[in-house]
Amino acid sequence: MDYQLELQRAVDAARPVLGTGRVADYIPALGAADPTAFGLALATVDGQVYGAGDWQVPFSVQSISKLFSLALALATGGEQVWHRVGREPSGTPFNSLVQLESEQGIPRNPFLNSGAVVVTDLLLTLTGDAGHAVREFLRAESGNPRLDTDPQVAASEAAHGHRNAALAHFIASYGNLENPVEAVLAHYYAHCAIAASCRDLALAGLFLARHGIRADGSRLLSRSDAKRINAVLLTCGTYDAAGDFAFRVGLPGKSGVGGGILAVVPGRGTLCAWGPALDRAGNSVGAVTALDAFTTATGWSVF
Repeated sequence: MDYQLELQRAVDAARPVLGTGRVADYIPALGAADPTAFGLALATVDGQVYGAGDWQVPFSVQSISKLFSLALALATGGEQVWHRVGREPSGTPFNSLVQLESEQGIPRNPFLNSGAVVVTDLLLTLTGDAGHAVREFLRAESGNPRLDTDPQVAASEAAHGHRNAALAHFIASYGNLENPVEAVLAHYYAHCAIAASCRDLALAGLFLARHGIRADGSRLLSRSDAKRINAVLLTCGTYDAAGDFAFRVGLPGKSGVGGGILAVVPGRGTLCAWGPALDRAGNSVGAVTALDAFTTATGWSVF
């Protein structure tokens, strides 16, 4: 298969829809993103990387970081993460508070903002520095030592993060946070505000395509735990549009409101697409379209 050709065709398929979305301007630091920018990268399990479009341009990873914080919490702390956060789709927006009261402060899944706050709290307890742990993991797996948190984005999120603060305080009121709310949110924003390219993220996500094996050959997760993260990605990774993403793309994936989507092809590789223009669910319109075109053309799907 000519990977480069298929990636370019997928990028071309995405171009016409970019104007149908809008950037995440509710975080002011993200509002200046170019809605016409678009890139797509493929990293194979043997470490080869291919790309098309703006695939080496750094962007704010936002909620894509939640998959890495979850993997690190599971690798470091074991099954205790599943005692504090569920594994079911929510059917509600990613920043919704409505289910927390009826479910007594246990977020429905780790990819909601509430769930990621709990996972960040656990990772902070386990490592002493959750933001640093996620950043160093991404640097190691991507081979990019310059990858870092964008302080302007982190500050913008903190200044406008009233709903996240409300979520965290509500969770804390049920005893499901171990650290002070302010500290947990600072680490949460630190990993969400990491800037990385499609290339970086495709390489960093390969441990899930390799069934838990890192770039240096060491094991981060058991094969079973890697399978479980992929399963939750498939059912919960693209906000309340996970069903449509599974229908169109057919891969486990995690999106972020910075416009990126990281998708896993178990045993083969990872794909990362980026276009800042989002649909109503908060997923990149271009990234979904490109990933749909690529998996349709190649037959790469878990189904």
